[in-house]
Amino acid sequence: MTTNQNIVPHLWYDKEAKEAAEFYASIFPDSRITSITPLDDTPSGDSHLVSFELWGQKFLSINAGPIFKFNPSVSFMVNFDPKSDKEAIEKINMVWSKLSEGGTVLTPLDKYSFSDKYGWIQDKYGLSWQLILKNTEDEERPTIMPSLMFGGDQYNKAEEALQYYLSVFNNAKKGSIARSDKEGAVMFSDFMLENQWLTAMDSAENYEFRFSEAISLTVYCDTQEEIDHYWNKLSAVPESEQCGWLKDKYGMNWQIVPREKETMMTSGTPEQVARVTQATLKMKKLDLAELQEAYKG
Repeated sequence: MTTNQNIVPHLWYDKEAKEAAEFYASIFPDSRITSITPLDDTPSGDSHLVSFELWGQKFLSINAGPIFKFNPSVSFMVNFDPKSDKEAIEKINMVWSKLSEGGTVLTPLDKYSFSDKYGWIQDKYGLSWQLILKNTEDEERPTIMPSLMFGGDQYNKAEEALQYYLSVFNNAKKGSIARSDKEGAVMFSDFMLENQWLTAMDSAENYEFRFSEAISLTVYCDTQEEIDHYWNKLSAVPESEQCGWLKDKYGMNWQIVPREKETMMTSGTPEQVARVTQATLKMKKLDLAELQEAYKG
């Protein structure tokens, strides 16, 4: 697991962040909680920031009150590769069984035209997962990839969004794309931003849900110039700008964060963490120099 993963999914829980992280770490191989940081006196009260890794993919999560709820507009694609793992079928069945406990099946685990085994499930915390047994001739991809579904007023925008994201990030490339017969809508596509692979698809179903702050993508930056670049390129809803959070023109939520802030929050004293937290709460776009000053006191 590289410590320099530049794009990290961020999950918003009411109060179950640690419990959920422990649950997921018990299911997936090579998984662990890496840090738990108390956040005192936030707008949601006393919170906790939980960092964890699942099968080589880094995640962030927070206990911050029942403000946002997960929905299937963002899910996580989990690839089980029989070419590299002889136990791939057993593992996909086991993971499906565990995620099914208290969960809701969205697409049954079964054989489909595109895979010998595929299923989509919403777990007991509301988080959605797509499990798929990879075809052996497919290109290599990470085991876990965030997956964006464009529906409602964003239907048929998956390819446009993909191209836009590729133009925003310097280290980026397009992967595969498969279109449906409906107006060129995307059935499946994948793309890489800063070494993070994501998937995107259109959905013509009349779903009521849209992208929400419950799942955002944290972009770690090394300089203020990087922060400014991503902020200026991605932010499209001024009223959503807060504490490093922004919403892009497709409704997807991002956090543009100096990488140094993660070190401050996980390695600082309680007093330093409190000062950085309070400084962050006063900002829209994050100012690295001001956060450094707050950390030093």
